[in-house]
Amino acid sequence: MKIKVCHLYPDLLNLYGDRGNVLAFVQRCRWRGWRVEVTEINLGDPVNFADMDFLFIGGGSDREQNLIAADMSKRVENLNQAIENKLVVLAICGGYQLLGKYYRTPEGKEIPGLGLLDIYTVAGAARLIGNVAVEAELAGKKTMLVGFENHGGKTFINQTMPLGKVVSGNGNNGIDGTEGARHNNVFCSYLHGPLLPKNPALTDYLITLALERKGYDGELTELDDYFEERANEAMVKRLLG
Repeated sequence: MKIKVCHLYPDLLNLYGDRGNVLAFVQRCRWRGWRVEVTEINLGDPVNFADMDFLFIGGGSDREQNLIAADMSKRVENLNQAIENKLVVLAICGGYQLLGKYYRTPEGKEIPGLGLLDIYTVAGAARLIGNVAVEAELAGKKTMLVGFENHGGKTFINQTMPLGKVVSGNGNNGIDGTEGARHNNVFCSYLHGPLLPKNPALTDYLITLALERKGYDGELTELDDYFEERANEAMVKRLLG
């Protein structure tokens, strides 16, 4: 079985080394003997999201996101159909904001998003920066996620399910205690680090969902995550004291 990975706009959306999320996903598949094909999609490149198993969208500057929003407006129907058919998606920071209804600038101008999630983002007076610990539920198990946030936008997710509850840090907006968002198999977050190398449990959960969508219902082979888990625990301990 081959797992097809789509990396959207890697030349424009690679803020804070977000490409590392794709590397972690791919490597943890290959360590288990799965074949992986990575397709990088840049402005104007053809793609059928229904053919993909995992889609990654990273973060970028406002200028880059404006270019991408225009390009993605031509793909939004195809992407929405794939999402409703349980395509596994990870969107980080600017990629997360892009999936929402709009981004409101400091001047009050609303820049339309793709409208795939019932969320919106407003520019904040100050950036939200620092290490973050989030309690998330993955496959019915509480899991602590860690990462680093650095965003000027404050995202409000309305009735959308959050990725998790902020234990330390700011999360979506520094107000309501939520971090990220989830819809079907779409996972959104403000956490860099990159997120997946720092949180192998989340990586494996995304791999499991991608395999289930392909009809595979077996268990993942366990990997030796001793060092990753100790690093995760050390960061949580540092943040919580």
